[in-house]
Amino acid sequence: MRYVAAIFTILIFAGLAQAGTGRDDYMRMYVVDGSYEIVRDDLELAITGRGIKINTISHIGDMLARTGKDIGAGKQVFAHAEAFEFCSSTVSRGTMEADPHNIVFCPYVIAVYSLPQEKDKTYISFRRPTLVGSAASKAALQKVEDLMKSIVEEVAK
Repeated sequence: MRYVAAIFTILIFAGLAQAGTGRDDYMRMYVVDGSYEIVRDDLELAITGRGIKINTISHIGDMLARTGKDIGAGKQVFAHAEAFEFCSSTVSRGTMEADPHNIVFCPYVIAVYSLPQEKDKTYISFRRPTLVGSAASKAALQKVEDLMKSIVEEVAK
């Protein structure tokens, strides 16, 4: 009987350990009903409308399509895929004043993409910053996530 109880306890703790390893632990993903072009433009406006300059737009889908033949890959991963890279002077300053080593969390990146088999469905995703360091550092990094979340939710509404 103790053997069964021990096995049961191990299984419960293994399940709890795995419960925290889902996608939501490291990223946020939103699905928007609408064409890629419209959602992409709305995302750009949601960023720049806050007075934030987009540093770079990475054309990830184009790169994968262009290089796939060279490496022998034939699968089309995305119909469209781009990543917007930006920083907020106020949020970034607060993050780095709390801990200069938080520089690694800047710039912020929000990806917008659609899949070949899903017409009129567009995804918007971002990596969640890991809340590390002092209480001030954790609070500042939470503001980074809050900023990205507010941008994406403006588009996804």
